[in-house]
Amino acid sequence: MSSSVLYDTPGPKARVRNRVYTVVGSAAVLALIVFAVYRLNVKGQLEPEVWNIFNNAGVRADIRDGLLSTLKVFAIAGLLSLVLGLLLAVARLSDHKPVSLAATWFIELFRAIPLLITIYALWVVFLSYRDSLGPIGDNTAFWALVIGLSVYNGCVQAEVLRAGINAVPRGQVEAAYALGLRKSQVMTMLLLPQAVRSMLPTVISQLVVTLKDTSLGYIILYPELLFEAREMANNIIVNGENPITPVVIVVGAIYVTLCLALASLASWIERRGSRAKTGIAVAATTGPEPSDMIPAQPAGEGPAVEAAGVKKSDLP
Repeated sequence: MSSSVLYDTPGPKARVRNRVYTVVGSAAVLALIVFAVYRLNVKGQLEPEVWNIFNNAGVRADIRDGLLSTLKVFAIAGLLSLVLGLLLAVARLSDHKPVSLAATWFIELFRAIPLLITIYALWVVFLSYRDSLGPIGDNTAFWALVIGLSVYNGCVQAEVLRAGINAVPRGQVEAAYALGLRKSQVMTMLLLPQAVRSMLPTVISQLVVTLKDTSLGYIILYPELLFEAREMANNIIVNGENPITPVVIVVGAIYVTLCLALASLASWIERRGSRAKTGIAVAATTGPEPSDMIPAQPAGEGPAVEAAGVKKSDLP
């Protein structure tokens, strides 16, 4: 019989078939891994001399410079995307039709255009007008990458924040208006704080995407981490071969570490928010046992009765 509406417990033949599929699939994956390792070994990519390039001070300096350039772009683009996303979310929810339509068209346009095309187009424009752009013209690749990342991820963050604002119960908004608050006060004091708190894990997850998208800078020759890795892999020769595999593994591990750190931050914030929603358990108040408490004296008894010269034993 079925143990669930969505899943039927496999019978004897199905269990045997699943075991066969598992064994065959595992063997195929293992064979693929063995073949890949064999080919890398034939090409000399696993030789100790190839991995010794990371003991060179110049190689370590290139990796450090690329990492710092990546973090610099990420920090600026991440901050600008959050600010832009907040402004676009508020503008899209505006009661003024021109403002709302302009924000909607801006968001939908830059979400539809591939990020690489946006970055490349900005770079070409900045190169064409370098002399009249001032500080931007001095570092066209950097600003093209920063602005492209900020615009695209800002549009995504705007939709995230808008979803958080719309998730706030309508009754709270109506109560705020009933108290005489203006719409700007309702937005800043009621809607945005709750939206940011509820959507913070998603916001940080989008920042992880921003961090990974910084690798697109190598297309426009910005010296970020991936660009430096490509330069090392192409220009260093060990035993007649370029150390492509070691460079890819090391740089990939750096990207994975950075992304996992941000993802862990998002998970921690989500767990903290879940605990905050459940409230704080109030400990039971401890006090004397009922048997230790002195019972209240009935009316008419006590010192007033004895003062009248009547004993308690004489009372009915």
